[in-house]
Amino acid sequence: MDIKIESKILIRLAKFFVPFIIGLGVVGSVGLLLEGSLQFKFWSLISGYFFPPLGKETIIPGGILAGIDPLVMALSIAFVDIIVALFLVWNYDFAKKVPLIGHFIAKVETIGRKSSSKYGWIKPLRFIGIVLFVMVPFQGSGGLVGSIVGRLIGMKPWNIFFAISVGAVTGCLMIGYFADVILSVFITNFLLGALIIVILLIIAIMALAYKTVNKNKKKSNSR
Repeated sequence: MDIKIESKILIRLAKFFVPFIIGLGVVGSVGLLLEGSLQFKFWSLISGYFFPPLGKETIIPGGILAGIDPLVMALSIAFVDIIVALFLVWNYDFAKKVPLIGHFIAKVETIGRKSSSKYGWIKPLRFIGIVLFVMVPFQGSGGLVGSIVGRLIGMKPWNIFFAISVGAVTGCLMIGYFADVILSVFITNFLLGALIIVILLIIAIMALAYKTVNKNKKKSNSR
């Protein structure tokens, strides 16, 4: 009986710590393989991914601009999302009982509930919905919130994990590719690169203005 209890405790501890060990081991190893001047930049960018409002849409281009290979940068950020998803697959309920970590997950659950109501289109699509959700380069669309949204719509943990893995790899590679192309164009042809950036800024401003108008309309209608 004691052996069974001890084995359960060891398995639980392994599930809790293994994602951290794998994550730190892989990120540390990748950083060490880079040239000396790029190591600190790489680790700083990976660390910055955990702090909003920084996201894959800023971290990946930032790494490419710093001189890190686009494929390395993109897959590294995707790997972070995958490791976060793995941690939540194994520890979702247990982690909520741990001091500090539990409080943090409770906050993320609140974000997840807001996201599930805001992105109601995810529920009917389920697996594909989570893939698309994680692919979209907006704040709060990574593996962390994606895992919680998947739980809230009733998906099985491992289905959520695979959906996040597909979405993270696909989305990060797309961002890495387009960021590399735009930066290459900007370097070789300053005027064309500047024009592309201006167009992207105009699109972003229009999208923000559209979102603000819709929000104001909803507030006025609710009154």
